[in-house]
Amino acid sequence: MKPQNLLVIMSDEHSRKVLGCYGDPIVQTPTLDRLARQGTRFSSAYTTSPICVPARAAFALGKYVHQIGFWDNADAYDGSQQSWHHLLRERGHHVASIGKLHFRSEGEDHGFSEELLPMHIVEGKGDLIGLLRDPLAARGHAKKLAATAGPGESTYTTYDRAIAARAQVWLREDAARHRDKPWVLFVSFVAPHFPLTAPPEHYYRYADQALPMPKLHGRPGADAHPYVRGYASCIDYGAYFEDDRHVQRALASYYGLCSFLDEQIGKVLQALGDAGLADSTRIVYTSDHGDNLGTRGLWGKSTMYEESAGCPLIVAGEGIPAGATVDAPVGHIDIFPFLFEATGEPASEVMAGRPGISLRRLAQGEKPERALLVEYHATGSSAGAFMLRLGHWKYVHYINLPAELYDLSTDPEELHDLGQDPRFDADRQRCHAALLAICDPADVERRAKARQAELIALHGGREAIVERGDFGNTPAPSEKPRFY
Repeated sequence: MKPQNLLVIMSDEHSRKVLGCYGDPIVQTPTLDRLARQGTRFSSAYTTSPICVPARAAFALGKYVHQIGFWDNADAYDGSQQSWHHLLRERGHHVASIGKLHFRSEGEDHGFSEELLPMHIVEGKGDLIGLLRDPLAARGHAKKLAATAGPGESTYTTYDRAIAARAQVWLREDAARHRDKPWVLFVSFVAPHFPLTAPPEHYYRYADQALPMPKLHGRPGADAHPYVRGYASCIDYGAYFEDDRHVQRALASYYGLCSFLDEQIGKVLQALGDAGLADSTRIVYTSDHGDNLGTRGLWGKSTMYEESAGCPLIVAGEGIPAGATVDAPVGHIDIFPFLFEATGEPASEVMAGRPGISLRRLAQGEKPERALLVEYHATGSSAGAFMLRLGHWKYVHYINLPAELYDLSTDPEELHDLGQDPRFDADRQRCHAALLAICDPADVERRAKARQAELIALHGGREAIVERGDFGNTPAPSEKPRFY
């Protein structure tokens, strides 16, 4: 590929199902829809883990979570392993970050040439209560999600406006100073992550509409998978949505935040064009993971269903097919090699031990025969969960619960679990063999639990962690955490 500048835009908790270009007929996302028309949209893209901190660490390192050992929201990336930021900086590129990183703390070398307006985990410790998985500790912040749904401004929307403003300034004033090699700018927003408080001009686009209710949106009953029931017992968001009208208010807020996010991205892309950089810059858009958004009675992330483990992924620029859609499963691991190819560096030099395949190759039609992994070792789950995409099959292996199996070609909404159906034993066994070819789940579970036990002891034990409390979402840089 011709070496060019690179703009990587990440959001937080953006379900790919709430985007016009992904087929949502209601949400207004004109900027991202236009970007999809200009480039390639990946319809089956996945995070490495459906929770922020390990997902972002794995995104930085281009590996699966079990390869890097940052397991949960209390165990954040600290710069100790070489990220794409480090490797591109070492090769002479200016690599700038603006916005949320969710790494351990400022003062560490995460590999960026500059970190502007960074958000890192609370007190360098993060979500300690999420370490308490056996038995699970009840979370105290679920009520906050329901209570804050509606129109207004939050510290998060204020923060996102500041991120967009700083990115515009950087593109207009700072980018021109970096001409020796293509620069890389990572712009990372927090929308549409809760609190579900949407600016009024966006909230009221949706508040007066009858938005489709989430599928299976009632409280999880006896027929729900035990993982769903266990997660709901720990993080019971649904308990605080009083009625369907309250759910509608939350949906309007989430939709409004998606439009607000789109607006901020539009400002950044407008500045890119006004600075004369549009033709010399490739663009990647993705989110760290999705959001259940009321499906199965669950809000937030942390499940292996498409709403949570799936994420949007759009790539545009020179050498990328325009107006194309790739239906083959891809993951955040595939972005890593693309970043090097896009900036003129041979990806082969950095891919040892990394499982990704460049998005360029996938966008140009390559269809690899491979399995793709998502894993989870964090709050709301007493033991590890491993999701595998193998062709049209989706297999979920739980350390301590019955497996799930879905045929996404005939059941894209995951309504019919075939995990215990003897007619599909051969398919389930083939998927499990593919999982074992990537990792040993039992060994991964042992390592994750050992690290979490170490952190629990480091922070004074279970009682001390419970006494510290639960702060819900990480505060914006200008905000202090509020514990519950």
